[in-house]
Amino acid sequence: MKTEFSPTQLADPDIAEADKILRACVHCGFCTATCPTYVLLGDELDSPRGRIYLIKEMLQSDKPPTADVVKHIDRCLSCLACMTTCPSGVNYMHLIDQARVRIEQQYKRPFWDRVVREALSWMMPHPGMFRLGMWAARIVRPVAALLPGSHDLTHPTVLSRVKAMLSLAPKHLPEPGPDSGTTFPAVGPKRGRVALLHGCAQQVLAPRINRAAINLLTRHGIEVVLAADEACCGALIHHLGRDTRTLEYARTNIKAWLAEIERGGLDAILVTTSGCGTVIKDYGYLLREDPEYAAAAAKVSALAKDISEYVGGLELSSPRARDDVVVAYHSACSLQHGQKITQIPKELLSKTGFVVKDIPEGHLCCGSAGTYNILQPDIATRLRDRKVANIASVKPDMIAAGNIGCMVQIASGTEVPVVHTIELLDWATGGPRPAPH
Repeated sequence: MKTEFSPTQLADPDIAEADKILRACVHCGFCTATCPTYVLLGDELDSPRGRIYLIKEMLQSDKPPTADVVKHIDRCLSCLACMTTCPSGVNYMHLIDQARVRIEQQYKRPFWDRVVREALSWMMPHPGMFRLGMWAARIVRPVAALLPGSHDLTHPTVLSRVKAMLSLAPKHLPEPGPDSGTTFPAVGPKRGRVALLHGCAQQVLAPRINRAAINLLTRHGIEVVLAADEACCGALIHHLGRDTRTLEYARTNIKAWLAEIERGGLDAILVTTSGCGTVIKDYGYLLREDPEYAAAAAKVSALAKDISEYVGGLELSSPRARDDVVVAYHSACSLQHGQKITQIPKELLSKTGFVVKDIPEGHLCCGSAGTYNILQPDIATRLRDRKVANIASVKPDMIAAGNIGCMVQIASGTEVPVVHTIELLDWATGGPRPAPH
């Protein structure tokens, strides 16, 4: 793609990076076949190729984004399926992230849109506030059925967003998990030491996931630490364009994990939520221009691993056969497209005795995408229903996924138990049977 940025514009490292990304695009259109919004809406501007044109014009003209540009950028799930499909290696992730930052800085959204986004950006990264929000949502949840939905698929209303938020709230909240700063010693001879991301929404909605990870790891000789002073990874607000706070969170986490490295060494920083893992692995890029943190950020990114990556390198015990349990494996977009991890989780489940079934159209997003199922509830619901129908076609006993957002989204549309991959692996190697709420 031809670009015409001025020398002054190209002096900005972000614009220089955008120019490189844009020039890599050859307009082939392969991305349209795997883009969920294009598949649903059939609008070229709701495809990666169309959005790339919009972003190029917005950045190149150096003018505030228009409402139409914002509409189409907002509809992007950041599922990154286009990056898996692209033959030219276009880094759409960094381009769409930059566009969101530009929109956040230069576009004034309607009042209620700003209110909803502000509430999400302050509540979800803080477990205490998020827990309070979930308790309040539980009380108001019965009202959700009375609220009107949006009649226009592509123009969600504030009431449809509130309805989606209430509908996704759990009926029951589990007891909190262990506190930050806790260390879990290895059982038997110590084979390694890792930090486990505590998480934000996940530690409120499903602390059982990290408990299963800790149980499995310590059972296999790995010491696990929940780093003190850890913050949100920044993924949720990063996709809302809140760049300054994202980098603040990243710096806080880097300091926390470096302290653990100095204290006792770390073989890896493990993440049980693939959406978080994709962003943590990108810390090196996000802080590349920060003279104080660039090297440390690159070190942290190199240490970050999805839990399945690390467990795949362990020799797991398998005392219980599970060949009577059919598992439909949902490959989260952030795992298969963002981190390029596709086979390891399925191989681990198969090796520990489960019957693993691939899901038709497994490359298409379930519609969760961080806060997308709240901000774009109608599109998200259609994607969820499509995903659930595809899952039902393989007749599973359980559904496994590696991302809490996907788990909550899919569970809202099916009665089949939805569990984390690590919960099944823990169960197969001596832990309790998963008990999703």
